[in-house]
Amino acid sequence: MDTSTLTARIKAKARQMGFGLVGVTEAQPSAQMEGYLAWLAAGRHGSMAYLAEPRAVERRRDPRSILPECKSILVLGLPYDNPGPPQPQENAGRVAAYAWGQDYHEVLKPQLQALVAFIEEQAGQAVPNRWHTDSGPLLERELAQRAGLGWIGKNSLLINPQAGSYFLLAEILLGIELLADAPLETDHCGSCTRCLDACPTDCILPDRTLDATRCISYLTIELKGPIPPELRPALGNLVFGCDICQQVCPWNQRFAPREGASLLGSDPQQAWVDFDAGLSLDRRGFNQTYKGRPIKRSKRRGYLRNLAVAAGNSRDRQRVPALASLLQQDEEPLARGHAAWALGCIGGQQAQAALQAAQQSETDEYVRQEIAAARAAGES
Repeated sequence: MDTSTLTARIKAKARQMGFGLVGVTEAQPSAQMEGYLAWLAAGRHGSMAYLAEPRAVERRRDPRSILPECKSILVLGLPYDNPGPPQPQENAGRVAAYAWGQDYHEVLKPQLQALVAFIEEQAGQAVPNRWHTDSGPLLERELAQRAGLGWIGKNSLLINPQAGSYFLLAEILLGIELLADAPLETDHCGSCTRCLDACPTDCILPDRTLDATRCISYLTIELKGPIPPELRPALGNLVFGCDICQQVCPWNQRFAPREGASLLGSDPQQAWVDFDAGLSLDRRGFNQTYKGRPIKRSKRRGYLRNLAVAAGNSRDRQRVPALASLLQQDEEPLARGHAAWALGCIGGQQAQAALQAAQQSETDEYVRQEIAAARAAGES
């Protein structure tokens, strides 16, 4: 079978499997390594130390360091639901749209394995391969841009002119030659700055990268410790991830389809987490509720931390009993500390009484500091 026919068959199969975007690029060294190294040197990766590990950095230089036989890279985009403008909902925290369904890492694993099996069947031979989805040492967006799937926008995300940016990327490194697509080299952002203007933490940098240490997705998912107090108000009601820079993007407003790939099992009812119900989840309840879902990545302590911040930002005194219970009874210092902060934000006699009672019994120094700061904020 000639290369053109093989490539066409592989692309058709990938689309049949639900991948809305499919492209091919050659195995070549990265052209963005200098910028990536500068980003790391500036500490923009925050606590994600794995990004700066020497072995991982070297692998990002050239995909052939991962698969020496690599000749072509199949780049895939799986669309997820375009949430549109969020409808305000009281007493609840907002979840990013990609997390409304099953954990895409687990969903994509069998899909990519099945696609590799199809490629080998069509090629009539075993094909050296490696596949990744947001987990391997690859500069994914650069590969996707080279494969013609889109351009890297001012918000650092890959934007497709027909589909916007609501899609997840995956790659299959292959030890066979496929017909490469032309890269999408035109920048369609123009003079638009809506994403920069809308970002509540000003994490989007002029060079189309992010300061992860200020990004709400990082703060609510990747960060394992306390959220910096000065950034907590900017989170608003967001409890897992953030879609703001996508929601304001004209390319998403005009072209992104409302419904993504059905295999993700997206459920719009998962867009919100009730504060009181969420704050009262014990370990077993959390594991049962979020089994197989992206939110489980934050672990229960991070989940409670995020909910507490959003509840505090609501300034709703009806949240005080749940936050007081969290502060006084939960086993996780991270959750107790952020519950204290939230009570300080809400204020009032009931909140102050809960803080005073907790201060008398709390033994963890971090939590004691949060309580003291919250009491001072509530009294000012």
